[in-house]
Amino acid sequence: MFKSLGTFGMVLLMVTALVMVGLGFIVGPDHPLPWIMLIIVIAIPFIHNKTVSNRYLVWKDEYSVGIEEMDNDHKKLLHLINQLQTAVHYYTGKEFEEKALDELVDYTKTHFKNEEKLMADNGYADLEAHKIQHKQFIDKVNHFVEQYKTNSDVTMIDTLKFLKEWLINHINGTDKEYGKVLNEKGIH
Repeated sequence: MFKSLGTFGMVLLMVTALVMVGLGFIVGPDHPLPWIMLIIVIAIPFIHNKTVSNRYLVWKDEYSVGIEEMDNDHKKLLHLINQLQTAVHYYTGKEFEEKALDELVDYTKTHFKNEEKLMADNGYADLEAHKIQHKQFIDKVNHFVEQYKTNSDVTMIDTLKFLKEWLINHINGTDKEYGKVLNEKGIH
């Protein structure tokens, strides 16, 4: 409901501005109204794109843990979160939302298993604490999935906020810690 209203509002704004441009030129090309409205019509997509682009996560080199396989997993997780962001922001349909959410949850579990195996295989001392963080994350996401079944619009917004904050904080925190330790052991 919220997504379709947002899209409708944007279309309504564009149509209104275009009508104002047309009516303004009827008044005469010397009048400032059509020119101001024309500038507004041209500016709307740029402003919209700038606003929307801030909602998406972009991989930065500073997120690297120094282990290519884990960095690639993290990049994919960012991509999957961005897919979910697209589902929330645009009217993509419930099927796309559910697919994006399911794919993100499944891949996150796979990534956690791979990461934990890498740490276990290399005797990482803080493995158990890291596993607890992963379990707490999965529990929280499962809670969001249950809420999604009853109130999808609100839950998706909350879920995205949580996912973005948690992932970036986790990568820049405990993941970088294991990255340093494993890098010292020659794992890149």
